[in-house]
Amino acid sequence: MSEKSRLRVDRAGTIINATSKEQEKSLIQALEGATARLLEDFELKLTHKKRWELREIVDRLKGDFPEVEFYAPPKNRYMDPDGGVLSISDHDGTEFPILISEVKNQGTNDLRAAEGKKPQAMGNAIERLGKNVIGIRTAMLSEGIVPFVCFGYGVDFKEGSSIRDRVATIAMFGRLNEVSVVNSGDSERFNRGSFFFRKKPWSVSEMEDVLVEIGSRSIHYYLAKYGNKYFQKETE
Repeated sequence: MSEKSRLRVDRAGTIINATSKEQEKSLIQALEGATARLLEDFELKLTHKKRWELREIVDRLKGDFPEVEFYAPPKNRYMDPDGGVLSISDHDGTEFPILISEVKNQGTNDLRAAEGKKPQAMGNAIERLGKNVIGIRTAMLSEGIVPFVCFGYGVDFKEGSSIRDRVATIAMFGRLNEVSVVNSGDSERFNRGSFFFRKKPWSVSEMEDVLVEIGSRSIHYYLAKYGNKYFQKETE
């Protein structure tokens, strides 16, 4: 690895501002690797924040949709996706999200069955996911992309589980385990995002590759829409 590449790898670790629970540690590790690769590929300044203030989201929506009335959230209300929000910025400091990530683990009924216990109800993690996806899709209404991904694993997400149907519903009936960034359909009505769900845990390298693809597609979208000179470079 070149010295320049090594510096980017080291810098990625300083960019990612996140505290992680046990199930999030692999996601944060994958995010650091993906950030280093995106720095290498695009040489744009990247910023990361753990929380996305609701006031910030609403203020931007008000500017983009002045004809629409919005709820005024109080201070210190926010969304905090597990992997936070990775963004590029214009020269005024306005952030443009390129990668929003979460991880969900759900399902202990295989362990309970082995212990002779009755199965528990399924669905809690997915209900929380649905709320977050609504907020993220709304926050991205000014753009034609949804740079969101959720990695889910656990027995509740095995093939044939009804919980997978709930995930597909949140995904606007899109296919699971496929990257979806740019809105599709007539008038770009399907702003889906990406949903990777299975029984087996996702490895760091698997997640990293998906994160790089989503981040890359997002950056290419912004560059095509606004132009390369619109955004801050890594050295600025």
